[in-house]
Amino acid sequence: MSTTGAHVPDDRGGGRVRPGPWWWPRRRSLVLDATLAAVSALECFVEGVSFAEKTGIEPGIGAIFGLLVGASLLLRRRWPIAVVLLAIAVTPAQLGFLLGIVGLYTLAASEVPRRITATLAVMTGAGTMIVAFIQMRESLRQDSDTPMVVIVITSVLMALGLTAPPVLLGLYVRARRRLVESLRERADGLERELTLLAEKATERAERARSDERTRIAREMHDVVAHRVSLMVVHAAALKAVALKDPEKASASAELLGDMGRQALNELRQMLGVLRTAQVVGPAGTGNTLAFTELGAARAAGRSSGEREDGSLDGACLDRLEALVAESRAAGMRVELTVEGEARSCEDQVERTAYRVVQEALTNVHKHAPGAVTEVRLAYRDAEVAVRVQNGPSDGSPAAALPSGGHGLVGMKERVTALGGGFVAGHTEAGGFRVSAMIPSLPAAVVPTGPPAAG
Repeated sequence: MSTTGAHVPDDRGGGRVRPGPWWWPRRRSLVLDATLAAVSALECFVEGVSFAEKTGIEPGIGAIFGLLVGASLLLRRRWPIAVVLLAIAVTPAQLGFLLGIVGLYTLAASEVPRRITATLAVMTGAGTMIVAFIQMRESLRQDSDTPMVVIVITSVLMALGLTAPPVLLGLYVRARRRLVESLRERADGLERELTLLAEKATERAERARSDERTRIAREMHDVVAHRVSLMVVHAAALKAVALKDPEKASASAELLGDMGRQALNELRQMLGVLRTAQVVGPAGTGNTLAFTELGAARAAGRSSGEREDGSLDGACLDRLEALVAESRAAGMRVELTVEGEARSCEDQVERTAYRVVQEALTNVHKHAPGAVTEVRLAYRDAEVAVRVQNGPSDGSPAAALPSGGHGLVGMKERVTALGGGFVAGHTEAGGFRVSAMIPSLPAAVVPTGPPAAG
């Protein structure tokens, strides 16, 4: 450190470093400075005795003075300017050769402003040149043939030789240290950015997993709940007519078995897709990638009849008549009305409309047994609209069907995910109405690509 609080270079090695005392960054820096100070003190001790003998001063005083001057090198990291000034001050006494060189190097390598470093370096060089010039003139006084210019050039070269190398080396170390520090700061910044990106990627993956779990739960609810509800209704009817009308009971039992097989088949297909998705990639990525590529419709499993364009016959508008027929066979009084010119729409639009009608009919089975129900499908220019409206229950006994309270929530999520509108609520006549409007274009003009999440 300098008097201005500047930083002094230190060797940065790998591994953990034990901090040193006071102003030394590490213990080995203290050992190095102590060694240099001891050598400098020994040098100045000898030079101080020699100077005292030449000037007639007590040799002990010169020795003590030399020891103090040389030992000041121990302070080079804390006060480099003071050390260099001391070296300049004792230059006429020809003391501190090592002190001057190490002091200039430390000053140039520290964070002291360069103008101060240049000023002190020029002062050191000038003092060295003057002392060298005077010594050469004294030693060559009897040799009158030596030109004065040779003495001047030799003095200048000696001053440059003792001043320039330590200053240039210190400036190089200072620049290199600054470069290393800038690279380290950049690396730290990049590491922080990578950490932030990794955290964001983890958050996105977690959101994707949460969305997939919600979508899987919604698909399982829509696919399985409807058929199981119909099975419960048929089981109740079968119990009522088992003894009175064996033929009708046999038909109901056969229909009950068909619905059970269909429910098991759809559930098996869904679980098969889930199991395949887990093998696609590592944990946390396979499921998300698989469902993104397959879409919610393929997560629900393919039925035996598949369209040429790859959409599912089991969850499309063409199957609404069959869906209504299943509820009609279970005893519901339900009619289907189609308005507008039927057309093929995007898979996700047809699937969403189908699931809305399916869940609405399931709710009628649960909450309004015996109610008259109307299913309305309307094809419009830029949308598809469905409405399921039922009247009040006729008092028929309700089947013991559990309700999780997720049906309306799932329908709204499906419709709003496609930018549509969803409304559900009680009517003035005491019934219930479910309406959904889904933006749609003909399937022929829809851009190709993987199906979006339903």
